[in-house]
Amino acid sequence: MSQLKGFLFPQTPTGVASLIPDPPWYYSGTWLTVEYRTNPDRIKALLPAPLELADEDPGRVAMVWADWQSCSTGGAEMLDPVRAQYAEAFLAVKVKFQGQTFTRIVHIWVDRDFSLGRGIHMGYPKKFGSIYQTRPFPYGPAPRLAPGGRFGASLTTYDRRIAQATITLREQVKTGGPTVNIYPLLHTRVLQSIEKGGGESLNELVTHKPAKAECGDPWVADAELALFESPTEELATLAVEEVVGGYYQQMGTVWDGGELLLDNRQGG
Repeated sequence: MSQLKGFLFPQTPTGVASLIPDPPWYYSGTWLTVEYRTNPDRIKALLPAPLELADEDPGRVAMVWADWQSCSTGGAEMLDPVRAQYAEAFLAVKVKFQGQTFTRIVHIWVDRDFSLGRGIHMGYPKKFGSIYQTRPFPYGPAPRLAPGGRFGASLTTYDRRIAQATITLREQVKTGGPTVNIYPLLHTRVLQSIEKGGGESLNELVTHKPAKAECGDPWVADAELALFESPTEELATLAVEEVVGGYYQQMGTVWDGGELLLDNRQGG
């Protein structure tokens, strides 16, 4: 019998066909962020026990569009960009667990299967979507990374647009950047038993953060954000009550594992 290899499915004698390679995973990209306030009770309804709302400004959340290039050790994917480039959009909230503040992604969409596979492992609630954001270039009609630069972003699922945003850059700052998506992440890895009525095979509360990160100074921007109803999504339940601000930032990170905090399985 062969010893099958592969960090995730499918496992083969070589492991080459695995949906995702072994960590660490390396990322370079941009974040277009709109922070706004919503009804804290709507956030609370999405939190499993024993998580609580953050103490400070609990209704402040962040809608983020990310344009990524990622790779495994050696960087081979960078020279085969169909395996490296992807986009995602997500809604981040602040939560409290055992007195510490964390960031939790309550909704997230991606456009590549390898990113979805990483989400399965890391505890992100990833689904497929169509995600776009304006890219800056130094020539032609594209916006510049300069005051007055205007950027747009959109998110569509099942052929329905559920979010759109525009930002207009004001200034690049050393302090005063995003405030929601800055804490260690707190996610839930969950899998139901294959036996009907068997409960959960996996329900773990986990935390993780970059093993290494580098970021450019954020741009502060004026922002507009609209969320739309959908028969298959619940993003619009976190309705926009007040747009706080927009941000644009370039960054690089490395992910190499997390920490198990709690086994939440029924009977576990």
